[in-house]
Amino acid sequence: MALNGKNKTLAQTVGVVLVMGALAWASVPFYDWFCRVTGFGGVTNTADAGSDVILDQTIKIRFDASIERDFPWSFKPMQREMEMRIGETGLAFYEAYNPTDLPVAGSASYNVTPYEAGSFFTKIDCFCFEEQVLQPGERVQMPVTFFVDPEIVTDREGQYVHTITLGYTFYEIDLPEAQAALDTGDKTNLN
Repeated sequence: MALNGKNKTLAQTVGVVLVMGALAWASVPFYDWFCRVTGFGGVTNTADAGSDVILDQTIKIRFDASIERDFPWSFKPMQREMEMRIGETGLAFYEAYNPTDLPVAGSASYNVTPYEAGSFFTKIDCFCFEEQVLQPGERVQMPVTFFVDPEIVTDREGQYVHTITLGYTFYEIDLPEAQAALDTGDKTNLN
């Protein structure tokens, strides 16, 4: 069956839309995979435990904190910097405070700079991407446990990294349904 001009154009348009939709759908998981494999964008590794190897060489870790515009919390690192041996497990704390008279939910994203250090910065435990709800006037300290992979000293680009900055940005998210129901006095949504 031969397609006439209009049908051929329609078929090509539908084909382009389907291909673009498939590419858009696959782009997020592909980009995440690419960043984890290459360390691009400061994406870190994760581990269940610390490194088995601890070197005598040290590296400086700096801590940074920011909040999304109009986000009502205050958020800061409890320490600005620490020097530690490469491979040693580090523990740092960030503090969040809700000065408002309402519960506020937030979640944090992170980044590591310089980017070439991202694949060597390994988080063991972290508050990032987890829902955090602070009640009015509540202040909490959130821990981050991490180490710098000893392979950084033999990496072509990583060997020149002497300072790594770990930054978190908190942004507001919707309150969980149960919390929102309590705040509005609606007890019917509670399970």
